[in-house]
Amino acid sequence: MDASKRLLQLRKYMDENKIGLSVVMQPDNQYYMSGFKAILYSRPIVLVVESNSTELVIPALEEAHASKEATVDSLHVYYEHPEKASSGTSYLEALDKIVSKYPAGTTVGVEVEVIPAHIYNRLKDAGYKLADIGQKIVEMRAIKDENEIELLMKSAELVNLALRESLKNARLGMSEMELDQYGTRALMDEVAKKYADATVDLFVMSPSGIERTIMPHVSSNTRKLQQGDVIIHSRQVGLNGYRVENERTFFMGEPTKDQARLFTIIHDAQKAAREAIKPGMMAKEVDSIARTIIQDAGYGQYFIHRTGHGIGLSAHEEPSLRFDSDLVLQENMVFSIEPAIMVPGFGGFRHSDTVLLTRDGAKLLTEYPRDLKDLIF
Repeated sequence: MDASKRLLQLRKYMDENKIGLSVVMQPDNQYYMSGFKAILYSRPIVLVVESNSTELVIPALEEAHASKEATVDSLHVYYEHPEKASSGTSYLEALDKIVSKYPAGTTVGVEVEVIPAHIYNRLKDAGYKLADIGQKIVEMRAIKDENEIELLMKSAELVNLALRESLKNARLGMSEMELDQYGTRALMDEVAKKYADATVDLFVMSPSGIERTIMPHVSSNTRKLQQGDVIIHSRQVGLNGYRVENERTFFMGEPTKDQARLFTIIHDAQKAAREAIKPGMMAKEVDSIARTIIQDAGYGQYFIHRTGHGIGLSAHEEPSLRFDSDLVLQENMVFSIEPAIMVPGFGGFRHSDTVLLTRDGAKLLTEYPRDLKDLIF
């Protein structure tokens, strides 16, 4: 990833808005700017972007990792073992040391939506002015560059493989978690064969039955697949940080007439939005295309979320395809397209695909059959 170009963009924004330095706390934003991502953030990590340097405040147990992976000018390490306590035990002290190079009255850029309140107040109480840089980083991340798109394409191949392998092995009596593991094993084997030293982010859920499928976000459990079940098998796979989503609703045995009708409604709504989305549209126009189909069928109250969300470094990221968003879509944005109906007593129904916006429209990154006849097992 080319962090240098991103830093140039952020620094240009800082210069235009007279921001002396920026404090970046959100982990995916830190990765976007520095190439460093930890597994856990129970110990605070802070990236500081100055006009001519980048500095990373890091706990000692991440020092070797950051030294190898982070594209920064210097590390400020804090310790939690007595042998090194004299060198500093607090990330706040390390952050103060960096910030104190700037006089009171300097404007400090922060991500207003995510910065901890105690750091916000600490900077403010020290006499610094605060300005939001979070929205600027959101805008930067929304437009994917060539390297990001290449990773997304590879992630798409992996998520397609994983979804296909799980559905190929679906059978009565297996648990939701057993269903998941077929695809997970296949994608891990594929990564091991094709991508040296790669990391994989993995999310999968397979709620089954009429009660669990109306819960849009619920972990797979040991419930066993039964005759007549509706199942929503949903996957995200991220290769070296960049994620793609693929999801299908399928049935164990013939669906009821009402279930088949609900499936057809979401199939048609998703297809219409997927085929219509393109640069120059407003986000709410895409949502309206899918939502109108569902509303006209009489199920608007059961479509309880947005038509899609941005995706890339984060599982869900801005911008979103919401009914109230006037955002104009641009080339190289990436979205999930996933209208849904969740009807108590009948079940949940949702397909999701990932699309890349191009000058010619939308490029579909994910694949698996979407028609009812192909999704009855």
